[in-house]
Amino acid sequence: MYLRFTQRVNADGSVVRYVALAHNRRVDGKIKPDVLMNLGRVDRLDVGGLLGLAASIRKHFGGGLDDSGQSDDAADDAVEVGRHAGSGPIEVVDSRPIGAVWLLEGLWRQLAVASAIKKAADGRRFTTNMERVLFALVANRAIAPMSKLSAAEWASQDVIIPHLAAMDDDQAYRAMDLLVEADTQGEVQEAVFFAVAHLLNLEVDLLFFDTTSTYFERDEEEDGQSAFRTYGKSKDHRDDLPQIVIGLAVTREGIPVRVWCWPGHTSDQSVLAEVKDDMRAWKLGRVITVVDRGFSSADNLAYLRRAGGHYIAGMRMRDGGALVEQALSRQGRYQQVRDNLRVKEVRIDGVGDVRFIICHNPDQQQRDRQHREQAIVRIEAELERIKAQRAREAGRELSAKAREKAEAAHVRAECALRDHPTLKRWIRQQKNGRLAIDRAKVKAEERLDGKYLLATSDPDISTEDAALGYKNLLEAERGFRDMKSELLLRPVFHRLEHRIRAHVLICWLALLLTRVAERGCGQRWLRINRELSRLSQVTLAGPAGTVVHTTPLRPAQRAVYQALSITPPARVSVFEPA
Repeated sequence: MYLRFTQRVNADGSVVRYVALAHNRRVDGKIKPDVLMNLGRVDRLDVGGLLGLAASIRKHFGGGLDDSGQSDDAADDAVEVGRHAGSGPIEVVDSRPIGAVWLLEGLWRQLAVASAIKKAADGRRFTTNMERVLFALVANRAIAPMSKLSAAEWASQDVIIPHLAAMDDDQAYRAMDLLVEADTQGEVQEAVFFAVAHLLNLEVDLLFFDTTSTYFERDEEEDGQSAFRTYGKSKDHRDDLPQIVIGLAVTREGIPVRVWCWPGHTSDQSVLAEVKDDMRAWKLGRVITVVDRGFSSADNLAYLRRAGGHYIAGMRMRDGGALVEQALSRQGRYQQVRDNLRVKEVRIDGVGDVRFIICHNPDQQQRDRQHREQAIVRIEAELERIKAQRAREAGRELSAKAREKAEAAHVRAECALRDHPTLKRWIRQQKNGRLAIDRAKVKAEERLDGKYLLATSDPDISTEDAALGYKNLLEAERGFRDMKSELLLRPVFHRLEHRIRAHVLICWLALLLTRVAERGCGQRWLRINRELSRLSQVTLAGPAGTVVHTTPLRPAQRAVYQALSITPPARVSVFEPA
């Protein structure tokens, strides 16, 4: 099959050429052309369309790989396109995602993080823009968290960072040092907080605070008075490893506003005064601090009331005490707040103007009862097994050594049951050393099923708002969970204290950007990141020049940018003729 060209000469001497699609066939031993389709006059044909048709036919019915491993068809297509454009072939020389980074860049500017860091770096000479390097580290933590060494390669090779062509790990470490130095007194966090409050119109009347810990994969803790990585009570159940303690303050919308770091042996009761003083320096006005049971000592609650502050605090109920007994013994009718929450305010003598609120969750009551019953069944079965085994061995003739060995096995089984992390609370040891179920403890726990006790010093907040406000403390816990799971706070690849603090600050900035993105468009960050990472920037180069353009914007991607008032990347960002 081929193109057959014919021509005719007009009366004025002009020549008109025609083209047709033809193939040869043999007739009586002779080759004769057979016209399949007349395509028309050559000067009126779409040559580009014909070239595209030819390339498509070749792509589907022939071709292989050239010496570079590329398809011959792809190379031929580029050659034909280049020829049609009047130049040589056009090649794709680079293609990297830009969508998620572009979104974070817009939020980075809106939240004044860039200006706060630039202010700290004024008067210093760096060969690389440290603000850009810090943004690259934060963006990496939000999009594809990895070590700082890998993050430098990622920012240079795998993604488009605006106004940053490349970086190395030394620049990353210098940028981390600059961040810690700039935030010695929380200046960067303060500037970012007020930018966020202005941008999102935040009402910081409730401020939620909680702590967590993160451990290090090393055998021994640091020594000395300034030791940072030390043993302590691990909230990750890794008391065998050194750790640090991290505090986080968030708003009721879940926006993280400040982060703290302390040595691993720091207790929750000892940090609340520092948190209160640091937040008071921001002059936020009237703030109610919401804390969990671990911070509800009398000294801490009194400190939270200084300078006109107030608190909502969870109280320890299972530790007993006269306060809990008085609260539970007070009569009153529960008020229905939600389907799974009822509240009742009670007054206790001798506690001043502090109000106490009993919260009851019927669904949680059912779960507590079920878990307790299952635990008691397990304990009874194990005690019965040990008792039956002892009875069988008592009726057998055994040597003194064998009997001693069997008794040691029973004792080990009883010790394992007594020290079980979840079952030991229902067990008591009798005078003869045998174990039994603590029925008094079981009966006392039945009164607490599905209940928790709150204390508040605010005389104006309603009972319902206090209960719902305390439930929002889960936002701080969700922040820690996302920092550890999605942003990969751990493992920490640093050993110097200021680098560890910088790593935590970078994770906090990444959490801040992702929370603002989630709040603005109503989607989880995982979904936003997945969708925007499909938007790529492509660089085409050829003898005619270089052009950088972005792949077409999908409706879902456009909706995210519009929801956050961020202009999408330009369709064509660079055009450089040769």
